[in-house]
Amino acid sequence: MRSGAVAGPLFVTAFLVEGIHRPDYDPLRHPVSSLALGPGGWRQTLNFSLAGALYTAGAVGLARADTADDSCGVDRYAHGPLLIGGAALGLLGAAAFVTDPMSGYPPGTPDTLATYSTSGALHDLLSVPTFLGIPAAALVYARQFAHCDKLGWAAYSAATALAMPVATVAASVAFSQAPNLVAHGGLIQRIAITIGFTWLTALCLRALRN
Repeated sequence: MRSGAVAGPLFVTAFLVEGIHRPDYDPLRHPVSSLALGPGGWRQTLNFSLAGALYTAGAVGLARADTADDSCGVDRYAHGPLLIGGAALGLLGAAAFVTDPMSGYPPGTPDTLATYSTSGALHDLLSVPTFLGIPAAALVYARQFAHCDKLGWAAYSAATALAMPVATVAASVAFSQAPNLVAHGGLIQRIAITIGFTWLTALCLRALRN
């Protein structure tokens, strides 16, 4: 579970630092995945891979901890670690297939492409378990925390389950070049990622304390 606790901070720190220092890249506008394009793109690919591997190990640790914890007399969190493992596999898929250019990055590419490349289509498809799996896991944990009268954790998990998809949809709308959002698509996506990964870090730290 220690690996799950450090995965989020490492991933977020890496893409924030890379986004600030990458020439011609605007972190407010461009997706995190676009950092895998152009010179130095291998660093974001490595970032995806490392986060996926760490979250895979974290999901295994959570499954073991949850199986051993029957303090409230129910079959606890059975599907939560599985969904987190799916999110981890999504990160590994994002590492394996590089996204297409978007919103004018890399320089000289259009804001939107007429068609997906095979790699870009697979990148988007395989990223779905990450952006859906984390809020789904949060919803599962919210229900079980509520059942066990851990209302603070239930509320936090439920808020994560709601906020991350809302931000993800808003980012998707921005990346489709919606005039009112396109300039801030990267920021909105970073908010979505940070919401979900912060919850995962907190969840793993709680499991370690227990």
